[in-house]
Amino acid sequence: MRIGELARRAGVSSRALRYYEEQGLLRPERRPSGYRDYGEQALATVRRIQLLLSAGLGTAVIAEILPCVPDDTTVLAPTCPELLDGLAEERARITAAMQRLAAARDILDSLIATGAPDPPAVRRDGAACRRAGAGQEM
Repeated sequence: MRIGELARRAGVSSRALRYYEEQGLLRPERRPSGYRDYGEQALATVRRIQLLLSAGLGTAVIAEILPCVPDDTTVLAPTCPELLDGLAEERARITAAMQRLAAARDILDSLIATGAPDPPAVRRDGAACRRAGAGQEM
């Protein structure tokens, strides 16, 4: 199939497919005209690439993983034991990022819960003063 059809079927752009090829993730055949020609297996490969990208992995790591994924039923079960340490490191990196994001969310929740302070009261002469109960009388 040509690049446009693969892009449509996989739900990605043709530009993304060309990028995957540049990164060594996809290897289409070339027609005599120079057009790319993708086999049916390319669709499953693109879906795996998308899944691994969504897991936070970079294309260099994905290039190492793809040859070790045996079939479509074991998408994330690498058969190459030397990759397990690297995958564990990637998982730890993602976990740390999630913890940082959760801490940021907690800070935002706290700021939202406290709300904005009351605006200062205005005296009859137009000068601002603190609200009653804040240590000064109006």
